[in-house]
Amino acid sequence: MVVRCLVWLMPRPTRDELAAYANAPVDDLAGGEPRLVFVGINPGLWTAATNTPFARPGNRFWPALVAAGLIRRPVDPAAGLTSAERRHIIERGIAITNFVNRATARADELNEDEISAGAIELHERLLRWKPQAVAVLGITAYRQGFHRPGARRGRQPLDIAGIPTFLFGNPSGLNAHETVQSLAEGFGAAAQLGGITPLRRIRH
Repeated sequence: MVVRCLVWLMPRPTRDELAAYANAPVDDLAGGEPRLVFVGINPGLWTAATNTPFARPGNRFWPALVAAGLIRRPVDPAAGLTSAERRHIIERGIAITNFVNRATARADELNEDEISAGAIELHERLLRWKPQAVAVLGITAYRQGFHRPGARRGRQPLDIAGIPTFLFGNPSGLNAHETVQSLAEGFGAAAQLGGITPLRRIRH
């Protein structure tokens, strides 16, 4: 189990500090029997530094999760999730994993062989976990990994491991094709199929 978690002594890490996490593995955020599994492409350096999925500031994943009512309140993933936040996510029936468990500065640093091998491992992982829905966050990785070049955003006609599959764009703030709202709507549809009831957001 990876126990790496860097506590920053400054508002933002430097490029050199993040570079030290290149190629590092990151734990899946999972436990018990998840009902909905989110699949990223691979960890970014900020994720590796904090051992927290989608940790880079500006990523739309966590705001979309809150907007969809899948978790109760906003989190600060750039600082690393707390034990209570991780427990809440797992208890909600949510798991988060990746095609490739190797941290890079950019997803395009992965090669097609890595993504194809990752798709095979993902298939086996989902067979073990047996969730009710899976949401892939990376259209190009999905097309390459599962050899489905024509795949488009939304519910997929072909499932992974017999599990209903949804496809979305990368939630990175650099991807202009997704917004918090578009992701939240898609996440909500996947969660409904996974049997996860939306929560009312707690405002401070």
